[in-house]
Amino acid sequence: MTVPPEPITPLAPREVGRTVFTQDWMEIAFLHWAVDPSLVAPHLPAGVVPDEFDGVTYIGLIPFSMRRIGLIGGPPVPYFGTFLETNVRLYGVDEQGRRGVVFSSLEAARLATVALTRWTVGLPYVWSRMSLQRDGDRIRYESTRRWPGPRGASTSIEITAGAAIQPSPLEQWLTARWGLFLPDRRGVTRYWPNEHPSWPLQRAELVRLDDGLVDAAGFPGVTDRAPDSVLFSEGVHTRFGPRSARGKAPFTQPS
Repeated sequence: MTVPPEPITPLAPREVGRTVFTQDWMEIAFLHWAVDPSLVAPHLPAGVVPDEFDGVTYIGLIPFSMRRIGLIGGPPVPYFGTFLETNVRLYGVDEQGRRGVVFSSLEAARLATVALTRWTVGLPYVWSRMSLQRDGDRIRYESTRRWPGPRGASTSIEITAGAAIQPSPLEQWLTARWGLFLPDRRGVTRYWPNEHPSWPLQRAELVRLDDGLVDAAGFPGVTDRAPDSVLFSEGVHTRFGPRSARGKAPFTQPS
């Protein structure tokens, strides 16, 4: 029997158990396009169906600065633990009602990190040439794919970050995601929970977009139109575990 989807909450509904890795997601832009769930369904792993909001689901293009990755609760990894990243991501829900992200692709600027993560975890990381330029509230993200292909797939995003907001139900739905769905080598879908403080969100204006990453992920033409939502956040500190802790209270906002 399928359990109804869990509520969308600004803080994690379950505490991560043993910490596998920590990371900071900084200077992050959220660009989203509403699409028919039937477009996304074939791209989700076994046991996961499109998560919907008012009858549609969303494709996200998310550039940011990944910083200070730490392993097994240890200190941040020098050099290899800090790099630029851009994700194409989808939203799903499993038979237990857990909501989470499904990554179609993850561009990253560290070849060693890409190779290690693809081999050990199975995430679809790709090595790309990337840059982030910031002048006050104007932020520009650039990425061009190197390996594996399709070589040359790229994105160029420029936004202006605006005033802080209290997120609407849709904006919270798009950003408050407390887990990751990932198929292993046997095709079994795993769920990796995460927890972090609530997102400090800002309204943002799209200045320019020239994108080929969403096309390369199997969704041609989606980014030919303006995104339905553009947000920005200065970032949060996050931790992941292999499973939720049992018998423990949910994560709470630090004072």
